[in-house]
Amino acid sequence: MLILGLSIYAWVTIIVVLTMFSIMIFTKLPTEFVFLGGICVLFVSGVLDAKEAFAGFSNTSVVLIAVLFVVVAGMERTGVLQWIMRHLLGSPSSWAKAIVRLMVPVAVLSSVLSNTTVVALFVNVVKMWGKKLGISPSRLLIPLSYASGMGGVCTLIGTPPNLIISGMYAEDTGVQMNFFTTTLPGLFCLVVGILSILAMRRLLPDCQAPEDAFANAKEYTMEFLVPSDNKHIGQTLGEAGLMTVEGGQLLEVIGFDKEVVSPVDKDMLLIGGDRLVYCGRIEELLRLRHSHGLMAADNKIFAFSQDNKKRQLRTAHVRFGSPIIDKSWDDVLLKGHDEMTLVAVSRYGQRINEVPHEVVLQAGDTLLLECAPKAKSIGVEVEKALEFLDSDEMPVKSGMPTLVSSLIMLGMILLSSLDVMPLLQSAFLAAICMLLFRCCTPLQAMKSINWNILMVFAGSVVLGTAIQKTGLAEILAQGVVSVCGPHPLLVMCAVCVVGTFITEFISNAATGAMFYPIVYQAAVSMGCDPFPFLIALMISVSSSFATPIGSPTHMLVYGPGGYRFTDFMRIGFWMNIIILIANLFIVNLLWPIQQV
Repeated sequence: MLILGLSIYAWVTIIVVLTMFSIMIFTKLPTEFVFLGGICVLFVSGVLDAKEAFAGFSNTSVVLIAVLFVVVAGMERTGVLQWIMRHLLGSPSSWAKAIVRLMVPVAVLSSVLSNTTVVALFVNVVKMWGKKLGISPSRLLIPLSYASGMGGVCTLIGTPPNLIISGMYAEDTGVQMNFFTTTLPGLFCLVVGILSILAMRRLLPDCQAPEDAFANAKEYTMEFLVPSDNKHIGQTLGEAGLMTVEGGQLLEVIGFDKEVVSPVDKDMLLIGGDRLVYCGRIEELLRLRHSHGLMAADNKIFAFSQDNKKRQLRTAHVRFGSPIIDKSWDDVLLKGHDEMTLVAVSRYGQRINEVPHEVVLQAGDTLLLECAPKAKSIGVEVEKALEFLDSDEMPVKSGMPTLVSSLIMLGMILLSSLDVMPLLQSAFLAAICMLLFRCCTPLQAMKSINWNILMVFAGSVVLGTAIQKTGLAEILAQGVVSVCGPHPLLVMCAVCVVGTFITEFISNAATGAMFYPIVYQAAVSMGCDPFPFLIALMISVSSSFATPIGSPTHMLVYGPGGYRFTDFMRIGFWMNIIILIANLFIVNLLWPIQQV
């Protein structure tokens, strides 16, 4: 039965796609659950049979991504990225030279490694490097994120859409794309991107780094609780030595009956349950708390010993989509949350002068936390809600292991690019060598596989299959062709514009998988070779510069850079247009559209 020219299955697919889009854009539900739900609906409704619904999990591109996680783990564990960071950044004499020294190696690394991994490892280094050069980190972190995205386009394994689109193309045509298929257009767009950033330098924000608000501010406001067994109870504040702290003072006392006393008299008696509100240097305030047996005024803090001298300060950033957004620290219910004390909150590089655990948190907020030694007491749920960029739990080897893992990666690239063996086989060989030569342990290899990401990739492939099977791809392709007329270049341009826009809000892998059948059918219906259309699609769905939610790497730098949402839009909008033009130009120059 047809409804408005479409089958029931086609309408179910449309509803599923639109619902998934809406959920991913307007809710905080994890993307992998959205895709899993979409697969279930398509399977239960009969749009896809069992083989088709779960084919994404055995798709060669998805398997390849899983294997590459192991290869990357070997390189991380042997310190390859750390070695590159130490030796390539140097001491450039100007901001322009610093941008080039930063973006080129980051792009090269992102062409063979996960761009998210590269950016995560570079963020803190770039911030320290920027301060050493006298450059605001905010003028370096956006270029860092952009470089990782543009570098990923340069090889077949550099970004997920390249793998997914090339895998679908191989299934439809039997033609395998080469490892370096996208290198020339990718390099051209990278060069154009670097020159564009240099030309638009005034559009880069000059923000104060969030942690500078913690490090440089002379005074903080902290609230301490007097426990009922405190030895100073019954003494006056003056006798107990609680009236002043080096570089600060006692602002007010909140009694157990909620009565607020301000200004405070030194002859006031100290009573159990009193809350003392101080301003002063944070180190001195924490020292006072330990020396006088006070406790952080947070109801959840009683779960651990306040006198643990090993406790330390750490900074973390609230992730986009984090479950703690729009909640105060008192309202947070995450395993491991009770092991940390929220000391201060910074937003857009400015410390919020409120009681920290009562501040309603937002995405990108920087939190100063006092907690146990790293990797000892922070729960998995907290790690997912917050981005800790000062982790040093990874053991870094040096010397021979670093060289071995580098040679293994190089061998994988050469075997694939010289057509000695397919990329999937060479990746499996590289992963086995990483384990044999102890670049990483089997346990580390298994932990390195991000199953959430694989779920998204598998779901993307299944969604693309549904769009193609129900005839939607052909109908949409015909619609694009009819709107643009019999002009292949206009069709390519329209698809790239829409692809670039959509990928600002959902994953580039999902966008690539959903647009592949539409682009392929459009090219075939015009009698054209789909190849150049697909290369242009690969670049466009990885060119999301205008919003911080357009890429995981943007989210990684959003908090550390002290950015506002509009900071990305101001320069990213123009970057989207420039890279779109560069993409269309270079693809049509290298692979002119031809009738077949």
